[in-house]
Amino acid sequence: MAEKLVLVVDDEPDMCWALEHLLHSQGFQTRRALNAQEALNLTDQCQFSCAFLDAKLPDMDGLVLARQILANAPQIRIIMVSGYFYRDDVSIQEAIRLGFIHDFISKPFLQQEILKAIE
Repeated sequence: MAEKLVLVVDDEPDMCWALEHLLHSQGFQTRRALNAQEALNLTDQCQFSCAFLDAKLPDMDGLVLARQILANAPQIRIIMVSGYFYRDDVSIQEAIRLGFIHDFISKPFLQQEILKAIE
């Protein structure tokens, strides 16, 4: 069921595990991608309601990936998770304004921030 399927994209397996563990505890199913190409392949195969994207991936910038995902699957709610950017960075504010990302969470994050973002 697509409304409970969440994509987690981060090049750090431990970060994926932490997000997936939290989401599973709330009844969500997840798929994991460690790079942008894996994420794009998964969005071709599955209908996700939401995606948590790292801002810096080895093969593509997270903001570029967000645009590509939305071009193919505009229903996905994209939440950027980053230790590189901050919410008030110009590029993040512009991405939110243009609708490429729906929310932004700084690393390290609190569990409540993830749960609020996915509501």
